[in-house]
Amino acid sequence: VFRFSDPRTDPWPLVHSPLPITLLFASYLFLVALGPFYMRQRKPLKLRGLLIAYNLAMMTLSSYMFYEFLVTSVLGNYSYLCQPVDYSRSELGMRMARVCWWFFFSKVIELLDTVFFILRKKQEQVTFLHVYHHGTMLFNWWSGVKYVPGGQAFFIGMLNSFVHVFMYGYYALASLGPQMHRYLWWKRYLTIMQLCQFVAIAAHSSYNLFTECPFPDGFNIAVFLYILSLIALFLHFYYQTYTRRKQ
Repeated sequence: VFRFSDPRTDPWPLVHSPLPITLLFASYLFLVALGPFYMRQRKPLKLRGLLIAYNLAMMTLSSYMFYEFLVTSVLGNYSYLCQPVDYSRSELGMRMARVCWWFFFSKVIELLDTVFFILRKKQEQVTFLHVYHHGTMLFNWWSGVKYVPGGQAFFIGMLNSFVHVFMYGYYALASLGPQMHRYLWWKRYLTIMQLCQFVAIAAHSSYNLFTECPFPDGFNIAVFLYILSLIALFLHFYYQTYTRRKQ
């Protein structure tokens, strides 16, 4: 049964009202727009130690979230085809809701990716895809945690956390310096992994639209349409970065 707002997660940080997350998003866009102007006359910051620590911390957090999603879903005998939200205050229901909140909060922390690009004057990295993905994930997962913290959504969080273990591992290696570049040949395969993730999520969300499942269709439709936009943007990125450049 879909509830308008989950009373378990409603009092948790940043969940009750959309105002904090909207102000955060507005601040983020403000930074993206004005940050490069602020840095124009300044030297790029190195941030090497900070980047290594940040990427290792995000890799650790992603590993923890993947473990929690996986173990909780196995213990709860979650279905990959149809899983309604467990709105109870049972141990497993609360455990899944908590890891969903942590996944949402990780999207808040990940806004620092953009801050570091701007401070290092890597403006070419702050693409439309980058800003769109980081900004929209905030609202997507705020909605998920407020209304459906668990159920079908566990699959998205679990898969994304798994991919982010490798992604932040890649960034951690890259932040060690140019001497590590020879070990970063697998960047292309990281992009392929991200695309496979999106295809799996699209299939997972669309399946429920054609079956009877007590998980709100509105959320599955929203996820499916959003994932299609990411597939299109990442395919364009893949073509520009690996195919066109090689030609």
